[in-house]
Amino acid sequence: MLVVTTENVPGYRVSRVFGQCFGVVVRSRGLGGNIAASLRSIVGGEIKEYTQMLEQARRHALDRMVTNAAAMGANAIVMMRFDSAEIGQTMSEIVAYGTAVELDPPPR
Repeated sequence: MLVVTTENVPGYRVSRVFGQCFGVVVRSRGLGGNIAASLRSIVGGEIKEYTQMLEQARRHALDRMVTNAAAMGANAIVMMRFDSAEIGQTMSEIVAYGTAVELDPPPR
């Protein structure tokens, strides 16, 4: 499935709009990860434990969004975006969302 952040795909025509599609993931680091991250934050620099968690959460949210769009009958997602928020002090929510569409291939 084609996923783009743009409104249009050059050479393709949107023949049908299915509507909003999304994928949501809420993740929390375990106690060990939180302790390691807290210690690392004292020294400064990148907190790799959280970077890895958020990268995995983004991929998981993107996969869920693609599954949602495919279930609607779409073959592409346009205007894809990510959003994130914190829930409490230990959880992060990642949302991938966009517009599920059917794209017609470019004429030959």
